[in-house]
Amino acid sequence: MKITLAQLNPIVGDVSGNLQKVVDTLEQYGPETDLIVFSELFLVGYPPRDLLEKPPLLEATQAAVQQLLAVSRRFPRTGVLVGAPRPTGLNTGKGLNNCALLICGGDILFRQNKSLLPTYDVFDETRHFAPAARVDVFPFRGETLGISICEDAWYDPELWSRCLYAFDPIQVLAEKGATLLLNISSSPFQVGKEELRFRIFHHHAQRFGLPVIYVNQVGGNDELIFDGRSLVLDARGAPSLVLPPFQEAVATVDPAAAGTPSLYEPLEEIATVHGALVLGLRDYLGKCGFSKAVVGLSGGVDSAVTCCLAQQALGPENVLGVLMPSPYSSPGSIRDSRKLVQNLGIPSKEIPITPIYQAYLGSLKEHLEVERLGVALENVQARIRGNILMALSNEFGYLVLSTGNKSELAVGYCTLYGDMSGGLSVLADVPKTMVYQLARFLNRERTLIPEEIITKAPSAELRPDQKDQDTLPPYEILDQIMNCYLTEGYAYKDIIALGFDAQVVRWVIRAIDRSEYKRRQAAPGLKITSKAFGMGRRIPIAARYEF
Repeated sequence: MKITLAQLNPIVGDVSGNLQKVVDTLEQYGPETDLIVFSELFLVGYPPRDLLEKPPLLEATQAAVQQLLAVSRRFPRTGVLVGAPRPTGLNTGKGLNNCALLICGGDILFRQNKSLLPTYDVFDETRHFAPAARVDVFPFRGETLGISICEDAWYDPELWSRCLYAFDPIQVLAEKGATLLLNISSSPFQVGKEELRFRIFHHHAQRFGLPVIYVNQVGGNDELIFDGRSLVLDARGAPSLVLPPFQEAVATVDPAAAGTPSLYEPLEEIATVHGALVLGLRDYLGKCGFSKAVVGLSGGVDSAVTCCLAQQALGPENVLGVLMPSPYSSPGSIRDSRKLVQNLGIPSKEIPITPIYQAYLGSLKEHLEVERLGVALENVQARIRGNILMALSNEFGYLVLSTGNKSELAVGYCTLYGDMSGGLSVLADVPKTMVYQLARFLNRERTLIPEEIITKAPSAELRPDQKDQDTLPPYEILDQIMNCYLTEGYAYKDIIALGFDAQVVRWVIRAIDRSEYKRRQAAPGLKITSKAFGMGRRIPIAARYEF
């Protein structure tokens, strides 16, 4: 039996465009394969969120399925396994299932609904879907297919300290006589998740002695990035096919073929972060209708890394770097930004903000102590820069990329309507220490980011001789405490027990909690860790607590 894995990049809501991808793949590979497998909810793209409450989307999906049935009649020997929302047919409950449809010869031969509906982190599937009433297998081309959808394969008592579900759909499929396990998925990227996925499917293959086919979506949709990395494992758990990350790929395999253990090697983590951010940035702009981006260049590592990623995602001609020196900008920062622009080959503008800043001081002198350079006047400078970038965006159709990192966003070391301005926050889930790793990674083949930008002490340069560490703990310490509190869920006393200074821990935790109102107003940020700010973290603003 020949099976074709279609690791493709759908656009959420673009049912006709997604259908065309299915049809194109069927027309190209249909004559030489038995089954083509697409990812979870492929016809509507994942995650569709509350678009599922829009009747026109569901009507378009129903129509797309009928069109696909008609096309499939031209390939009577070739099956198509594709994900789509489908009505339950019941008058109670959510009214929709997350389905895998097996189509062949003009008919829907089999429909398996998703059983395990995740409601943690970025997932909220019980908001829209009802779980499967039953799990079944289906005979097709000499095999008995055991079809599951994404989370259905993530029940594994040996991998989790606490199972979230009452039963294991993969075990049910194996007990019902499946000879081949297929999982269609839309599994978002996060650092280290690729290895975890491989362990899960490797364990399923070994546990049940069955070959496994896993097809994952690829592409960026809002904050989420899907890395693909689809694979085929033989009955011993050895890989016979591993598709590349962060790009579309289609390949045909015989699942009965013996695998080769050395075929799978985990990717270097910083390389996956780089690939995810480039893909997420490119798709966010492209799917939102933008082709160009503008980045404010401060001479610091965050704006330099953001600009490099944009140049690689969009092409140098589509990225504008803007230098906006103030009275407190060091000559070195201006020089380094100019050198960065030259290294990247991007167009640039230089718009000094000193005259605008002086005008602000003149207008505010009767209302503020303009002789004393405090936080209010520091933020005025950041907001002037934000306004300049937004003016260029309005005039020329650029998307502004905000450049703040996760460490700054966590503790509120950022200015609302200033450096937080933008349509996308590229580094919002990248801790400062990882930003430096990215900078080194970007410079591996040739120097893109001047060494002076990487080695200088980080500074906002909003007052004379300012350094980040005047206000913040060292980033090496801050990032560890942030990870303990945000990702691991440790309480104050637990973090202190790890050996961190009690005063520093208290300051970091309070700063994180106090800054929730800022983050709620931030631009969408690309998610690369297991706990990002944004859609997966639901913390109240008007609250009183201390942990």
